[in-house]
Amino acid sequence: MASDLVTYFPLRKARVHEVYGPGSLSFAAVTAARAGGDVFWIRERWRPEILNPIGLSAYVDPSKFLIAQVKDQAEGLAVMEDALRDGHLSLVVMELGEPLGLTEGRRLQLAAKAGKTIGLCRIPEGKGSNAAETRWHCTPVLDRDDSTLQHWEITKNKSGTLGAWHVRWNTTSRRLNVVSPALK
Repeated sequence: MASDLVTYFPLRKARVHEVYGPGSLSFAAVTAARAGGDVFWIRERWRPEILNPIGLSAYVDPSKFLIAQVKDQAEGLAVMEDALRDGHLSLVVMELGEPLGLTEGRRLQLAAKAGKTIGLCRIPEGKGSNAAETRWHCTPVLDRDDSTLQHWEITKNKSGTLGAWHVRWNTTSRRLNVVSPALK
């Protein structure tokens, strides 16, 4: 069932993808690093946590981040649609708190296609959209020697099979390495 990760990652351009789980922020950071350009990150201003681009500097130059704080999800979706359609960004990320309807998801897919931009929605578990190209579940793996070890799994894929991998971010080379799961 598991396929080669390079078949699915980096994420396909001109499409909107979803990620959830406790490792979703790391997945978004690696996606930003692999996209290689400017990143537009959209979040609702009511959220108590703060995104600090300097904290993501192991992945991406903090000057490549533009963060928008919106009043609610409806405003955020409008901003995301415009940003995807514009075509000048490598990646547009939005943190969703509510499920995304099929109509809204389809509008985002059309905007991403028009702008040839990668879209990524960080979603709560169980709140995915049928319009998403892929959906990933990401969790950290306990390893006392390496805090970057993650388990990534594709739980939805419109254009291929599902798969799961253990991955590790190499800060020095700024590369994602697939590693064998640790033997118990």
